[in-house]
Amino acid sequence: MALERLQKIISTAGVASRRKAEEFILAGQVTVNGAVVTELGTKADLDTDHIKVNGKLLHAPKQKVYIALYKPINTVTTLSDPQGRPTVTELLRGVKERVYPVGRLDYHSEGLLLFTNDGDFANKMTAKESHVPKTYLVKVNGRLAHEQEEDFRHGIYVEGQRTAAAGLKLIRAADNPWYEVRLFEGRKNQIRMMFRHFGFLVEKLKRVRIGGLTLGSLKPGEFRYLLPEEVQRLERTPRRPKASVDGRDVDGRDVDGRDVDERG
Repeated sequence: MALERLQKIISTAGVASRRKAEEFILAGQVTVNGAVVTELGTKADLDTDHIKVNGKLLHAPKQKVYIALYKPINTVTTLSDPQGRPTVTELLRGVKERVYPVGRLDYHSEGLLLFTNDGDFANKMTAKESHVPKTYLVKVNGRLAHEQEEDFRHGIYVEGQRTAAAGLKLIRAADNPWYEVRLFEGRKNQIRMMFRHFGFLVEKLKRVRIGGLTLGSLKPGEFRYLLPEEVQRLERTPRRPKASVDGRDVDGRDVDGRDVDERG
């Protein structure tokens, strides 16, 4: 193996995403041949150098693994939690390889979450320039007006930054309606903040699709390994939304809402 940046090596070894690996490096939690390394540009060779993260020696993964998990509510998307709350990794019983979550879902949200030990795949799915579409079912404590729906689709200012074009479709009209939302960016708590911008609170949030991959028959807490063709389709997912925005979605297509009646 040739010299590579430490954050990529750590990600390839299945320890954490590249972004998290950078945090480990900056925090002085990474050593190379016994010396603490804090420079992000540092390179090493996993085959010849002794690289440790938090005192644990890294090894190249024996095989690349890709997992889809149905994250339940009240579970944190981290490898461990100082508050002792349930973590998503506790649900991966029987998985021998060290894997980490690709992206995140907040504590009160549920739905589709990917895991892998393939750093390149994780980077493709989470890089800012990728814009892999993610689809959610969202229950809100009030209905948006028509003008608010249009603003939601075209972008609004949240914390001083304009959101990208988003898909929005009312799928159940009620005092507490359900919307289908499609995002092409991954800002923290974005959907909750967007509805809060209009004075509404999100009561339930469920991610049902990443690219072309859906929850399928998975139930909360269950997981399955992805097929090679599923991984390939995710890697080939068209990245950027079309410029036009219509009343149904940012790319003019309907999204399968078959999970609408499975939320309980």
